[in-house]
Amino acid sequence: MARVDLDGNPIKPLTICMIGAGGFIGSHLCEKLMSETPHTVLALDVYSDKIKHLLDPADSPLPWAGRITFHRLNIKHDSRLEGLIKMADLTINLAAICTPADYNTRPLDTIYSNFIDALPVVKYCSENNKRLIHFSTCEVYGKTIGAFLPKDSPLRKDPAYYVLKEDESPCIFGSIEKQRWSYACAKQLIERLIFAEGAENGLEFTIVRPFNWIGPRMDFIPGIDGPSEGVPRVLACFSNNLLRGEPLKLVDGGQSQRTFIYIKDAIEAVLLMIENPARANGHIFNVGNPNNEVTVRQLAEIMIQVYSKVSGEQTAETPTIDVSSKEFYGEGYDDSDKRIPDMTIINKQLGWNPKTSLWDLLESTLTYQHRTYAEAVKKVIAKPLAS
Repeated sequence: MARVDLDGNPIKPLTICMIGAGGFIGSHLCEKLMSETPHTVLALDVYSDKIKHLLDPADSPLPWAGRITFHRLNIKHDSRLEGLIKMADLTINLAAICTPADYNTRPLDTIYSNFIDALPVVKYCSENNKRLIHFSTCEVYGKTIGAFLPKDSPLRKDPAYYVLKEDESPCIFGSIEKQRWSYACAKQLIERLIFAEGAENGLEFTIVRPFNWIGPRMDFIPGIDGPSEGVPRVLACFSNNLLRGEPLKLVDGGQSQRTFIYIKDAIEAVLLMIENPARANGHIFNVGNPNNEVTVRQLAEIMIQVYSKVSGEQTAETPTIDVSSKEFYGEGYDDSDKRIPDMTIINKQLGWNPKTSLWDLLESTLTYQHRTYAEAVKKVIAKPLAS
């Protein structure tokens, strides 16, 4: 049976230029496109480890043979970029530095990677009349209005002061010396540029604002498949502690509140955007799960329980320890208090809703982490340190 879009029109096979295809989100999106659609992917990235299972092994062709090709390139300085964008119907840009530990310590790289390096992609799409789906971040909202109210104000409990709406909420950042906002600011500026290209030059665009997408292959485990001194995002940090039997470090007591969504739910939303341009063009979409809200401390507590269940191991004597943000991230760190996405626009345009509970998504992810890393971590821990 022919696949149809939300309006009942047959879906034509597309060629998609995916920048950052080798990352966490890209790998899941490539999997979905290969297994469930007729679309072709030009996969651009510096690394292909997370998608190597999709690329054709010479001896046994995969069912999607020929529909995904890997192009190893860095978009910063590669003359092939425009040609690849021209070959495709649609470009999806996932390339970014998106690890809070880097915003502070590598603010220049963060600004360049998220703004300057994204400029040619927007320009080539606009000049060649190609559609663009650009991945932004929920960080563009910065702090909530509620964060500036007195601690005991009853208005802090009023959703009008904290729920984040794509078309209404202001973007509120900390002062310039708080370099954590270098990321959010670069991401906001590229969003404004894309929006302006749409208004002035007719660029067909969709902007995605992910709210903590979680699942297998997210980030890296330091010292195993990433730098040993690296600090990934919260899920991988906590997974690393659990794998090593260490206490989970709670920055400033883990009081920040976050919502988490399962990567497979989020990818469903992205596929709807890809295949329903008439409904997605010109829109900014929050993609998150408002039902899965917890403080970072609660997240740690649930992860400890889930990991104990999937690994069969006892929990550590001291399950968590508090560290200051200055100690953990260095000078210039700042945080946003709460991140709850309003779902009205994505509901109305694409009829999409997330399905997976926090417990279920953590169980799936930690089962993967345990299966993939537990043995390697044990070996590293067992190695005597060189004297």
